[in-house]
Amino acid sequence: MEAFLVSTGVVALGEMGDKTQLLALVLAARFRKPWPIVAGILAATLINHGMAGAAGAWLTEVIGPQMLRWILAASFIGMACWIMVPDKIDEDEQPKGLRFGVFSATLVAFFLAEMGDKTQIATIALAAKYQALGTVVAGTTLGMLIADVPVVFLGDKLTRRIPIRSIHLVCAAIFMLLGVLALFNVGG
Repeated sequence: MEAFLVSTGVVALGEMGDKTQLLALVLAARFRKPWPIVAGILAATLINHGMAGAAGAWLTEVIGPQMLRWILAASFIGMACWIMVPDKIDEDEQPKGLRFGVFSATLVAFFLAEMGDKTQIATIALAAKYQALGTVVAGTTLGMLIADVPVVFLGDKLTRRIPIRSIHLVCAAIFMLLGVLALFNVGG
């Protein structure tokens, strides 16, 4: 249960102000069809985080426990620093048209936006730490939905009321704590 709750919380907080949250806002404003957008976000996240979680699980098998502990500690501490860098959506990541429908546009845009993103890296690290692929992927996917679905339905009204800087600080503190705990092999 800890793996699920930590994964959910870290990603939900980490997504606040992230480029995929901005992408959800762009998609909602452009297409005005929330349910296909939500379905696209869910599908893209399951695929992306499933692959990331599998990579994390694989790492636990090929890297010794000492090396894994150092890599995890560095990853979590690095994430604590990275989370403080605000994201902005790139022009080339915005959906160009409705060629394949709202669901397909969302699926492709979200999948590509998540490649190398903080939450994908966090999913790799969490899957390696907890060695619970399904639980971590379920948690990170739920975290993504918690952060992005309200944006799809409530749009910019919601994003203007959330203190993004404070949320980033809390999330960075959680990552830093996870890094320090991994460094000293607490709970491992």
